[in-house]
Amino acid sequence: MAAASCLLTEHQFLCSICLDVFTDPVSTPCGHNFCKTCITEHWDINYPYQCPNCKEVFNTRPELQVNTLISVIAAQFRQSAQQKASSSSSEQQVAKPAEVHCNVCTGTKLKALKSCLVCLVSYCETHLEPHLTMSGLKKHQLIDPVENLEDRMCLKHDKLLELFCKTDQMCVCMLCAISDHKTHDVVPLREEYEGKKAELKVEIQQMILKRRLKIEEIKHSVELSKEDADREIADGVQVFTALKKSVERSQAELMDTIKEKQRKTEKQAEGFIKELEQEISELKRRSTEVEQLSRSEDHVHVLQSFTSLNTAPPTKDWTEVSVCPLYDGTVRRAVNQLEEMISKQMKKLFTEVELKRVQQSAVDVTLDPDTAHPGLILSEDGKQVKHGDVWKNLPDSPERFDSCPNVLAKQSFSSGRFYYEVQVKGKTNWYAGVARESINRKGKITPNPWNGYWIISLRNGNEYKACADPSVSLSLKSRPEKVGVFVDYEEGLVSFYDVDAAALIYSFTGCFFTEKLCLFLSPCLNYSGSNSAPLIISPVSHTW
Repeated sequence: MAAASCLLTEHQFLCSICLDVFTDPVSTPCGHNFCKTCITEHWDINYPYQCPNCKEVFNTRPELQVNTLISVIAAQFRQSAQQKASSSSSEQQVAKPAEVHCNVCTGTKLKALKSCLVCLVSYCETHLEPHLTMSGLKKHQLIDPVENLEDRMCLKHDKLLELFCKTDQMCVCMLCAISDHKTHDVVPLREEYEGKKAELKVEIQQMILKRRLKIEEIKHSVELSKEDADREIADGVQVFTALKKSVERSQAELMDTIKEKQRKTEKQAEGFIKELEQEISELKRRSTEVEQLSRSEDHVHVLQSFTSLNTAPPTKDWTEVSVCPLYDGTVRRAVNQLEEMISKQMKKLFTEVELKRVQQSAVDVTLDPDTAHPGLILSEDGKQVKHGDVWKNLPDSPERFDSCPNVLAKQSFSSGRFYYEVQVKGKTNWYAGVARESINRKGKITPNPWNGYWIISLRNGNEYKACADPSVSLSLKSRPEKVGVFVDYEEGLVSFYDVDAAALIYSFTGCFFTEKLCLFLSPCLNYSGSNSAPLIISPVSHTW
């Protein structure tokens, strides 16, 4: 019978209702087989009674009896199928080189499903069974399979490492906790694990957040870069358009100059030709007269006439007369002049563009009366300062200048770019720029970058200097009436501009700023009224 069952296929032992191997198979009057439970439940909820396969209807509910032969064959088939499945399962569980293998298996090592921290052994599915069924072994702590379980044992006491010493940041056993780590902060291993896991989770989330913020920062930088690029393109178009117009204008002027010279040359040549043609006509006339005399036999008359012809008005000596060639260096001179003009204009245009760009960083600043020298007079809005004739009785606070007629602004800056303008019209002496917030304000002051000052000055009406170390004399083409001061904190740059002339006056470069910077002004003494005009901070404009 076993041999017969081997000749049958699997689908012959499947119930068409549950699609599984027959359990208590029964046959209907029409000859089809079903699990007894399946056909019974089917007919309990369906009427009339009919075969699920051929749909034959039965007037009365058939009496069902178990088909003994099919039942035996089905049981044998089920057992064979289970053996095959078990064999296949075992083959799939053979441990691979990189996997943890069962420590109990002899011969072929199967893949371990769990490791026991009590037994310090890793088990496959079969050998793990006692830990899942026996009450004593059920209490053992099982974990996902791991190698080197001996590493989880205390080397000193040969006990399981099940505690964690926070003081020494190490795993310990129970004996360690009551001996070497008795006074330490010791907690269960799982508690520390949960804490570390939560801590790591928070740390990872913070790292993710930082990186997301960095992404936003980079995106913002790209946007700013695009804005800067757009501005640079617009500025470049403006500069090169102006230069193109200058070149085209110079070209037109050069063409006009050359054409005018050509016209003069042609006019001069026409005059020479006309004069030469007149002389040729005169010479032809005389030649005719000579020819006529040569035919005469009256020698006396011929000799007398020859003398008169010879004394006629002499013709012009044309030996040194010439028409100058067109090329006389005009083009070369024009090109040299154009190069010089373009160089100057480029410098001016770039300065204009640069000034417009830095003016976008304009800030609204007001002067701080608490820092002003007692001899200074500030306007109510804090935008003007001049030196008076009266020394006011003010408290000598640490913030106030006590010897030099200086004043700082209320606002300070420790990053980014900022710009302000100050009117210096009518002044013969002044200082303007920026200074560190911590500068010395008492006694004599030497303003230079080493002492925290980045300023320029006017002395004696015409001596402009950059207060460097040593100071730098400045040669200016025009007398500034309004000075612009620009600072790029990160770049370490402080630049001064003649606003009306759109010209760069001077730049401090390579500066190293480590603290807040403030606007610094000094109207200097009024010198009996000759320097009484105020320094005036210009209002911020949004039309630059």
